[in-house]
Amino acid sequence: PVTAGSIVVPYGHVIGNEKWRGSEIAQRLQGKIRLIFEDGLGLVDFHLSNRTCVLYISEVDLVSGDEFKRRLVRFRNASSLGGIVIVEKTQISDQYFLGVQKLIVLELGMVLLPVANQGEASQLITQLVSFVRELSKDLNSNPFLRKPCSQLAEPSLLRTVQQIPGVGKTKALLLLQQFGSIDRLCNASVKELELVVGQTLAQQISNF
Repeated sequence: PVTAGSIVVPYGHVIGNEKWRGSEIAQRLQGKIRLIFEDGLGLVDFHLSNRTCVLYISEVDLVSGDEFKRRLVRFRNASSLGGIVIVEKTQISDQYFLGVQKLIVLELGMVLLPVANQGEASQLITQLVSFVRELSKDLNSNPFLRKPCSQLAEPSLLRTVQQIPGVGKTKALLLLQQFGSIDRLCNASVKELELVVGQTLAQQISNF
């Protein structure tokens, strides 16, 4: 049910924006999670819990102008929800990706997860749902809100760093221990990265 602009997500369900009904992403989610469609979700594409939601930026959104940027900024300004942004990173949209990454991660402080297509996105959403469920056992926690002196940011930070090609869990932990934040990692020089992960991977991370 939608009440006074807030969404109540029944346990074990995901609420999807009506516009996704019949899409590949919805078809692939069916059977894995219980998906309910609602009108009136506004800027949000999928609600994973009462506090965490997904905004989906498709290849078409990236190529067709800046409307998606306005949407993200509006969401960030208006919402106290933890927003995860899933972005389609394809051969066509790749040229826009760096700018999008800078906006989402550095300027808006949100979690960005790149996917190749809607099929990959549906797998990611399924994983995120179980991840969010685990964390919601502590009712006061939201892993996607920045909290000073909190351990809660670590799982989402770790996941974000693991999205870099060639970086597994161990390397991601080393990088976060060394640099402490996504911001500092993004601004690290190849030389600084080399000290942690070696020359080849340092170059890969820098390029990414």
